[in-house]
Amino acid sequence: MATDRTRGWWEKFAGVLPPIFADLAEMEHHATYLQDIATAHVPGLLQTEEYARAVYTYWRPELRPSEVELRVEHRMSRKVVLGREETPYTAVLHEPVLRTRVADRSVARTQLDSLLALSENHGVTLRVIPFDVDGFAGASAELIYAGGRVPALDTAQRDTPYGPAFMDAPAQLKAMRALFHRVAGVSLDPAPSRDYIHRLAKEL
Repeated sequence: MATDRTRGWWEKFAGVLPPIFADLAEMEHHATYLQDIATAHVPGLLQTEEYARAVYTYWRPELRPSEVELRVEHRMSRKVVLGREETPYTAVLHEPVLRTRVADRSVARTQLDSLLALSENHGVTLRVIPFDVDGFAGASAELIYAGGRVPALDTAQRDTPYGPAFMDAPAQLKAMRALFHRVAGVSLDPAPSRDYIHRLAKEL
């Protein structure tokens, strides 16, 4: 990360989207592994186009349609990292993430079907935390953790009331690693998680 000056796909959005969009894409590009905790929305890397459009349309102050479409295009472009075997991706999803309808039943069902399809990909692991699990008090535990080529180059990103914040101090990273392992520790294994998502999809 310190020496690679790759001009990635995100360069096309320079000047038309806030710099944070390029920062996030570049972080994911350089990662040797990615870990997500989601308690509100499906993680951006896993969102369908319709789901992402619904999320961005809900923003306030309201975005113009052209601004929404640029953000959706950027979010869909980020998925390229999911096809890289050298970058394993793990997402821990609290049940509200799977049940909340950001649009309608059709969008919700398509999103769950997409999660099931992605979970079959090599290098993608999804784990679900059901409502009725004991020992989970992490409703505010949203997190993206990107592993670097060496631990000193790890980066974590969390949303704050003032926008996304990146963390790279050793103490912060240690705390975020511990947080991820604690949250993942109460989640279902991958196979039961897929079964759980499949059951929720059938309910729609």
